[in-house]
Parts: sequence; C-alpha cells; structure tokens
Amino acid sequence: MTLVRAKKHLGQHFLTDKNIASKIVESLRPAGKYKQVLEVGPGMGILSDFLLQKADYETFLIDIDTESYTFLKKKYPNLGERLINDDFLELDFKAKFKSQMAVIGNFPYNISSQILFKILDHRDQVHEVVGMFQKEVAERCASKPGSKEYGILSVFLQAYYKVEYLFTVKAGVFNPPPKVLSAVIRLTRNETADLGCDEKLFWQVVKAGFNQRRKTLRNAVSSLINKEKMVDNKTLDLRAERLSVADFVKLTNEIAANR
Repeated sequence: MTLVRAKKHLGQHFLTDKNIASKIVESLRPAGKYKQVLEVGPGMGILSDFLLQKADYETFLIDIDTESYTFLKKKYPNLGERLINDDFLELDFKAKFKSQMAVIGNFPYNISSQILFKILDHRDQVHEVVGMFQKEVAERCASKPGSKEYGILSVFLQAYYKVEYLFTVKAGVFNPPPKVLSAVIRLTRNETADLGCDEKLFWQVVKAGFNQRRKTLRNAVSSLINKEKMVDNKTLDLRAERLSVADFVKLTNEIAANR
C-alpha cells in the first residue's frame, strides 16, 4: 500500500519505532476497568498493530485525515465501524461508547491541550489515557506545586486523574522528526466524583490565578473576591503555583462563602 504523507497542518509526526509503540500500548492497564480503547490519530497503524492483538479490550481508531482513514481501511478490512473518519475534538463519546473506556495515541502536538480538555469534559467516561505529547506539555501535566511547569493544565488534570510521566522519546524515532523531545504520560481516573466546591468558580479561580502567575492571588483573582471580607486571607498572599488542588478547592469555598 502507498504510505501516508505526514501533513504539517495536522501536526503529524509518525512514530517508526515498534519497540516504543509496543511500550506505549503495554502502558495501558485495563484490569477490568474498561473494555474499549480509542486510538486517536493512528496514522499508518504502528500502535494499532499492537492494540488489535489485545483480547482484553475492543480497539477503535479515529483519524481526521482521509488519507490515513483510506490506508487503515485497506490495512484492517474487518474493523468496520470501529474505524472512524472524524475529528476527535467533535466526537460524541456517549453516543459511541456505552461504558468506561481508555484513550491512547501519538497525539498531534498542535492540539494536545485541546485533546486533554476534551478528555476532562468526558472524565466520567474516560478511565485511562496513555499518550505521546511534546515533552514540555507532558512535564506540565505531571508537575507538582512550586515548579515553573505547574499551571492550569496541571491543576485541572490532577483534580480528576493520577498523572504519571512514563518515559522520554527522542525525535529520531519519528517521520518527519519533530524539533522537540517527546514524552509519554499516563492518566488514571481518581476517585473524585465531586471536588466539594462550586466547580465553575474553581475553574475561574485557577485560570485567573495562572493567567497572571507573577502576581499574588489577591491581585490575580481580585475580580472574583470580596476584598473587604477576605483582607486577612493568607492564601491570597501566595502565587497560584504554590497551591495544590486541595488548596484551590479550599480557596474556592472561601471565596464563595465571602461574596
């Protein structure tokens, strides 16, 4: 079959190392938690080859690239409706998947944050994620309070998932090679069903805090607080990067109680 051309506008960098592909697939841990796995951006199927050998779960593939879709349709003629030619960011999870599931992929770097926020939107259905990201993004997801990488994405993901940085991947194992290092992380849904605060306000506080991360929270979230009632709140004298998820939840409740 004719090989698929990597398209810059889709952020495609095809993985060529089968050992790394196998290692990524083996990082999935279904253990009875889910029976369906969705691979995002399979390209020419280097991960798919290993995924489709697994009897523990049913593998689905989704690719927005029509050329990849046509290639994979010939390569895996028995996949039928499990091969999807669509935009992952527009996918209706509840219509397609009826129970808990996992998402895996060598994700396009130009939409990696959007992919993660899509997963957060469906956090009650997506039990596990194993993905290749730009190393900088992977570090941001897994970083802890106090580090310069710690930010909005870190807080939102760690509110609902255990985030593990698994391993770094060099540029030479891709075609074409990206200009950055890559890394694989694993997200595993935690037990948090409810943060214990107004989640809409929580998101507003986190975003406002990090959008002006050099300022103290008192200044960064000033539009959200009653300044007179919270004049003695010591947490507001810190910068956003110092707060854990639990700290942000506590602060959100304090802001809500003093409006």
